[in-house]
Amino acid sequence: MSDLFCPATLLIARHADAEYGHPHFLSDEGGWLTDQGKEQVRALAESLRDRRVARVFTSTMQRAVESGALAAQVLGVSAVEVEGLEEFSVGALAGRDFDDPELESVYQAWRHGDLGRFIPGGETGEQVLARFKEALQEIADLHRGETVLVFTHGGVMSFVLPRIASPVRRDLVAREFLPNCDPAELEVDADGFRVLSWPGTSDRAVV
Repeated sequence: MSDLFCPATLLIARHADAEYGHPHFLSDEGGWLTDQGKEQVRALAESLRDRRVARVFTSTMQRAVESGALAAQVLGVSAVEVEGLEEFSVGALAGRDFDDPELESVYQAWRHGDLGRFIPGGETGEQVLARFKEALQEIADLHRGETVLVFTHGGVMSFVLPRIASPVRRDLVAREFLPNCDPAELEVDADGFRVLSWPGTSDRAVV
């Protein structure tokens, strides 16, 4: 069978536990891994040794880059930064409280299908969905018949992945909170995207 028809397997994980300069306020800063986060990455990478991971991909944000670099070191493969995998920007809302109601209103609109709503100074839901899906498709096209590990971010991951194939996976939407370094598994081929496993929960305490 041609590689063109072979599925790519994407193991997509939220980055490891991280610290931020302003942890209680909205920000687009990259953050850096904690000691706990480094252990999370090592544990994930060790658990994937038998999966023959071909490469590690990450968003361009520092906490994901650090997660990917460490995982790649453990697995003995290369790590590549890919634009489009970043968390959605908080735009003009930067500096507000973490639970800002305006941001929550936009996100809830996206969850219910109003993808034209936008974060002031940021993206619409349509833009977030399109650039993240495009990035995953590019990765999959490079690795037909192989398995890769992708480090991204909790918000964009929980928003996009349940919507990446039609119809929307409402069961996944309801389990929107994602722990660090616990990957979802997607299969990608000429017929599109399929979510094979999902680590999300309705319990916000995991975040």
